[in-house]
Amino acid sequence: MKAKKWLLGLMMSILIVGVLGACGNGDDKKLVMLTSADYPPYESMDTNTNEIVGFDVDIAKYITKELGYELEIKDMDFNSLITAMNAGKGDFIMAGMTPDEDRKKNADFSDIYFTAKHLIVTKKDSGIETTEDLKDKTVGVQTGSIQEGVAETVAETIDIKIETRNRIPEIIQEMLVGRFDAAIIEDTVAAGHFKNNPELTGFEVKEVSEAGSAIAFEKGSDLTVEFNRVLNEMKDNGELDKLVVKWFGGEE
Repeated sequence: MKAKKWLLGLMMSILIVGVLGACGNGDDKKLVMLTSADYPPYESMDTNTNEIVGFDVDIAKYITKELGYELEIKDMDFNSLITAMNAGKGDFIMAGMTPDEDRKKNADFSDIYFTAKHLIVTKKDSGIETTEDLKDKTVGVQTGSIQEGVAETVAETIDIKIETRNRIPEIIQEMLVGRFDAAIIEDTVAAGHFKNNPELTGFEVKEVSEAGSAIAFEKGSDLTVEFNRVLNEMKDNGELDKLVVKWFGGEE
């Protein structure tokens, strides 16, 4: 009798371990998105829910759902994103990132999913109305951003001092208190700061090309092809346009 009970107990233990093991395998279907949640409307922290929300987040949720993955989002400074991904801390990056040549050396990219312009942002009473007016001025940009490269391009023909900060709100604050004369920020991101700070204004940097955003992956990742397939389906079926309207078309 004791032998039967022992055998039954052993079988139950094996069954429980098997079930737990099967549940654990579900982790294999989770993807970690790395982002820098200081870049509305692409991504920012919702202070009411303490969750990261935005255009990129909605795209990531749609794609991962279509591919059968759970999604986890990790926030960090923009300039550390690619390094962190290549260190195994995430599976892909969505952070309004432009696939320039330097980044392509360390990551693969999806097709472009949104294109925006670069703006020179200033206080309305700054007297800065053209790129040439930046001569001998201090210009703020986000560390590691495409706008840092834009500032360096401007500096090739105009004598400016470039200052970097990790987060866009830091740059805005530096301008508001007078430590920066101007900043270079993507137009869609600048729009929210114009709304919150009526004393700010901006104009397009004509000397450089528009900024296109893409999803970054580790070199050789199979996810690049998978994400591109769904991303292009979103372009064809109108889902991407819906999100553009939601996040860039004036909806709160």
